[in-house]
Amino acid sequence: MRIRKLRASFGNLQGRTLTLHGGLNVIYAPNESGKSTWCAFIRAMLYGIDPSEQPRDGFLPDRQRYAPWSGDPMEGSMQVVADGFDMTIERRTLSGNAPMKDFSAVYTESGAPVEGMNEKNCGELLTGVSREVFRRTAFIEQGSMAVSNSPELERRIQSIVSSGEEKISCADAEAKLLSWKKKRRDQQRGILPAKEKKIAETERLLAEMDQSVDSVRGMEHRLEKAQDECASLEAAVLEARKQQRADALSRLRNGRTDVQNAGLRHDDALAELSRRRNDLAASDFPELSTDALKQEIEHDRESLLSRQALPSKGRSMFPAILFSFLAVALAAVYGITVSLPLIILAAVCCVLAVAFFIRYSRIHQDSQQLNLEQQQILRKYRISIPEELDSVLDRRLSLEAAVQRAEEEEQASRLRIEQATLALHQLEEEAIDALDFTGGNTEAARLTRSLQSKRQELAQLSTQLSGLKGRLSAMGDPMVLSSSAETMKEDLRDVQAEYDAITMAYETLRDASLDLQRRFTPELSSLAASYMAEMTGGRYRDVLVGQDFSARARTEADETARDAEYLSAGTLDLLYLAVRLAVCELALPAGEPCPLILDDVLVNLDEKRMEQALNLLKKLALKRQIVLFSCREVKLDPEESK
Repeated sequence: MRIRKLRASFGNLQGRTLTLHGGLNVIYAPNESGKSTWCAFIRAMLYGIDPSEQPRDGFLPDRQRYAPWSGDPMEGSMQVVADGFDMTIERRTLSGNAPMKDFSAVYTESGAPVEGMNEKNCGELLTGVSREVFRRTAFIEQGSMAVSNSPELERRIQSIVSSGEEKISCADAEAKLLSWKKKRRDQQRGILPAKEKKIAETERLLAEMDQSVDSVRGMEHRLEKAQDECASLEAAVLEARKQQRADALSRLRNGRTDVQNAGLRHDDALAELSRRRNDLAASDFPELSTDALKQEIEHDRESLLSRQALPSKGRSMFPAILFSFLAVALAAVYGITVSLPLIILAAVCCVLAVAFFIRYSRIHQDSQQLNLEQQQILRKYRISIPEELDSVLDRRLSLEAAVQRAEEEEQASRLRIEQATLALHQLEEEAIDALDFTGGNTEAARLTRSLQSKRQELAQLSTQLSGLKGRLSAMGDPMVLSSSAETMKEDLRDVQAEYDAITMAYETLRDASLDLQRRFTPELSSLAASYMAEMTGGRYRDVLVGQDFSARARTEADETARDAEYLSAGTLDLLYLAVRLAVCELALPAGEPCPLILDDVLVNLDEKRMEQALNLLKKLALKRQIVLFSCREVKLDPEESK
């Protein structure tokens, strides 16, 4: 098959055309100009668009990725030469759910339909291989030159190294056997794990039944013992509650008696205080405080003492009488003698007598006044002598001391009432608490809690015993379960035998598949090595291709082959390209060759190796059409490039 012309409404290709010729076609275009889109369009024209693909992380299905940017329906045409005939293939989109589903294939010159070709088998009829084989051989997308295995590719390889039968795949058979193995041994839904689980469950149920019987017997014994303990505790609780109530009432009566006695003593103290206060009010000078009375007494005492300390001279009438007598005597003598000195002396004596008399009169008046004031002071304090003033203050202090003692006694008795009342309240609260037989630390409360705990234990034991008996009854008949377990074990042995047989068949088939691959890989390695040597100027002469299509390369100087991870990007691309070209040569049909579609596979090569790779492609293009899309300009003869 050879492609002549393409017309596309596909992604960014809006009505664009591309004309190709036989041999090597190199289409140069910069990045994002549609090279990969042309490659995808060729694949879509051959094999159609899969509408069932769904978007996922890192992947966008072709029906979305290549939807025309203009919004027009996805469609296109491809003119090819196959089996010596020119054909025109068209695909159109009539429904958005079926992109490029409408298909037509006609002979270009006559317009007659190509018999037997439809939208499903078009690609396989033209290329000779299925979509999967085409993608893994002749169709090399950008960045995916490494070969990956698939059942379709395996069938192609198997047809080469065996009888040519391409309808059987070891991978399909292995997958079927693996499916059978998984059906029997899958941890989630496998037959063997399910039967093993069922048997284990049955055996566990039998063991649980035996254990449950023992548990029922033990629990019945514990239940009987708990019932006896409950009866003993109930009797002890009744006796403890009775004693606790009696003790609480006795303490309450004593507390009330203490309050009454304290009240009587307080009444006596109040009466005594009233009497003492009346005595103090009836005492002298009640309006004066003790300090004021004390100051008053001290002041009056000083007054009395000052009057007693007055001098007694001048208080006697004797000098006045004496000088009066002398004056009279001298006057009598003067009447006899009539002497001037005598009359003068008599006058002096008379004057002195008058002076002493006046002095006496004044002193006598003052003395009477002092005596009067002293009597007033003594009458004020109701005493007869000044020495009795101390007794007045002593009486006041004695009365006040009696009042203070009475007040202290009243306060003490009132405090005793308060204490007795507080104690009574405490006793009342204790009496109330004593009637609560669940709280506190009393013997009745402790026994009540023990009784409640024992009753709860009794209820739990009864519930557990009922549950055990119910579960034991629901488990069924032990004889039936044992018989069922034996039957399941026989079934398990049968299924295990099937599993062992499937495992043996799988391992045998895998060994055969590996043998087929070992027969294919030497030829593949040899062909890939020749391609690699030609593209590297003879530097890499050995290529080793593994059974999983992994590749290693070795130079003449290397003792061992290098894994792909140790090669440069350009050399790695050449290695993968060599393996791809070798797979195409060996796996594609030997009749009319299928074209190779290469998308930017030489982008990482330097000028020299690009030239060497192009030389190889030119040789291969002598047998089949090669379409190389490149973002780098390649120098070719005009008839070799496009």
